[in-house]
Amino acid sequence: MAMPNELVLVRHGHSEGNLAVEKSREGNDGLYTSEFREKPAHRWKLTEEGQKQSKITGKWILKNISNKFDRYYVSPFSRTCETAGLLGLPNAEWRIDQRLRERDWGDIGTLPHSEFRDIYPQNAIIKRVDRLYWRPPGGESIADVRQRVRDFFDTLHRECDGMRVIVVTHGEFMWAIRAELEYINDKDFIIADENPSLKIYNTHILQYSRKDPISGMYGDYLDWTRNICPWMNNNEISWTKIKRKKYSNKDLINLSI
Repeated sequence: MAMPNELVLVRHGHSEGNLAVEKSREGNDGLYTSEFREKPAHRWKLTEEGQKQSKITGKWILKNISNKFDRYYVSPFSRTCETAGLLGLPNAEWRIDQRLRERDWGDIGTLPHSEFRDIYPQNAIIKRVDRLYWRPPGGESIADVRQRVRDFFDTLHRECDGMRVIVVTHGEFMWAIRAELEYINDKDFIIADENPSLKIYNTHILQYSRKDPISGMYGDYLDWTRNICPWMNNNEISWTKIKRKKYSNKDLINLSI
């Protein structure tokens, strides 16, 4: 199957939007000013912390992955473009691709969660009970984002066979890629999404490879993965082989229970 030999995914650094959400979770909605609410989310910039994270991550990539990639992709949003530039990868030639954009949060993109619950109470209930297929008002579900992922994979199949590819994108898009590449079913996706150890942090790296780290042989699929957040102390840098599930008739019946 035509696919890159290596696919490196990087989430953007800490942004203005991340900061507003964090403060709101602490009970402080003060950053949701009229100026912030009127600013399109795609224009959110990195914070000083996000800039530092990006530089640290770039150095880690140069030391532990490569100083050269065959193809460089980045989401068009300000925070991803800024992150990609601050990685400092030498002679990089980035291709801006709209398919890599953040999940569309629609009408609630610049609302604190308390206002979301008040304005859209029924939608908030659906979010709580069906996060995978839940759509924000005017926005996208994770299932919708996975359609964009499949479309992006078509490009990788056609143009990037045997290449080393790096992609700077967003956390929700990375989760959608993880679900597609690892064949994560709906039930397991929800469980994984609730697992703190699987959280995708700012400038987190998900690396996929066709190369068996033990034998050095290349397989047909991106069968190996590792998971790194360079600016944190709890980096996980060991390779894990992906176990893609297949289901018997009985398995499918049990999934519906």
